[in-house]
Amino acid sequence: MSGITNLIDHIKLPRFVKAHQIFDHNELTQEQITEILRAGFEKPSIKSRIKPGQRVCITCGSRGISNMPFVTKSLVEYVKSIGAEPFLIPAMGSHGGATAEGQIGILKSLGITEKLMGCPILSSMETVKISHVNDNGDEFDVCIDKNAYEADAVIALNRVKAHTSFQGPYESGLMKMLTIGIGKQYGAHICHSNGDDSMSRRIGLNAAEVIKHANVVMGVALLENAFDKTFDVAVLSGDEIPVEEPKLLVKAKAAMSRIWFDSCDVLIVREIGKNYTGAGMDPNIVGRCVNPKLKMGIESQMIGILDLTDESHGNATGMGRADFAPKRFFEKISLEDTYPNAITSYNTSSYKIPVIVNNDEEVIKAAVATCIKVDYENPRIIVINNSLEIEEILISESLVGEAAESGNIEIKSEPFELSFDSKGTLTTEF
Repeated sequence: MSGITNLIDHIKLPRFVKAHQIFDHNELTQEQITEILRAGFEKPSIKSRIKPGQRVCITCGSRGISNMPFVTKSLVEYVKSIGAEPFLIPAMGSHGGATAEGQIGILKSLGITEKLMGCPILSSMETVKISHVNDNGDEFDVCIDKNAYEADAVIALNRVKAHTSFQGPYESGLMKMLTIGIGKQYGAHICHSNGDDSMSRRIGLNAAEVIKHANVVMGVALLENAFDKTFDVAVLSGDEIPVEEPKLLVKAKAAMSRIWFDSCDVLIVREIGKNYTGAGMDPNIVGRCVNPKLKMGIESQMIGILDLTDESHGNATGMGRADFAPKRFFEKISLEDTYPNAITSYNTSSYKIPVIVNNDEEVIKAAVATCIKVDYENPRIIVINNSLEIEEILISESLVGEAAESGNIEIKSEPFELSFDSKGTLTTEF
């Protein structure tokens, strides 16, 4: 590492300012969410489908979704109120190291346990084939979680949002939950097997079969605003899900956050993690989608990442989008928890280890040093805490003029030097 240190030691970091990005606040209260759920439960197309004595499976994903434990418990209580018997399943493809125990651990980290939810959680990686699709020669099996297959009814719960590596009428949402989530590692692997260009179509075909053969009685779609807070909830009957989800996706995309700059020289992400996005850091924010045909997020020459969240349990998915990371990030990586996602998704690019340097300060200096045609005296650098929370950011002085012209950014401080501790770890708070 000393050789790298010597090569970048001449780089002088610019001064920064704290900047506030402006987005709409329109989040719902839990009381409002409860009222939407109550009205949805009373829809004849849903109320008539759940009977006393039935075993009802409710899906639980691996994301840190706003109000997820609250809505999950609300569904459990509703099912109980009509005399049915609810249970939860981890519906998260290959996450948690593609093990039943690992997936239980992820739910626990999200605040979803048997005690808190008031019902059993049945975790298994075993799947059952329920159908087969032949779409003009595109053939694949449709498989779902064994416990979901044995249930009398299934309730799908998920957030609807833009995906990080493909686009289409179905991206992240209920249909994906009924394909990759409930399909476990095996189902997810099948869905990914034809590449990203086929993902949205395969999700549509696969989920339609699940709805048809697995008695999917309802779906609850959560939509989040720029602050990743719930701003809308849609309660749909099973038959409504394929028709209504594309409309919800359009609405969700319109509410997304973004970095209000088109480009920069260096983007620094202080933390990546599965609790922020399945991609570790969302390409819709930071750019560098694994599908080169898609353009999304800010354009930057170099990306540095500084840390991995504890909630990721060592799963460093997304690190391959970065160019540099410090030793402290490297030491948190669990290859056993990271690589199953690479095999399942047929793509290794997001799982490659960045260039490892000594500390955070060296990450930023190395990123600047390797930029091409950059003003080294005034590099354009943006620092974000993570790709989920980007209302407050740091920008280098050279970006202040662009911020003023955007109309969506307020400068909240005078220029200052970044602060680092004795180990070179960034300590500046914002």
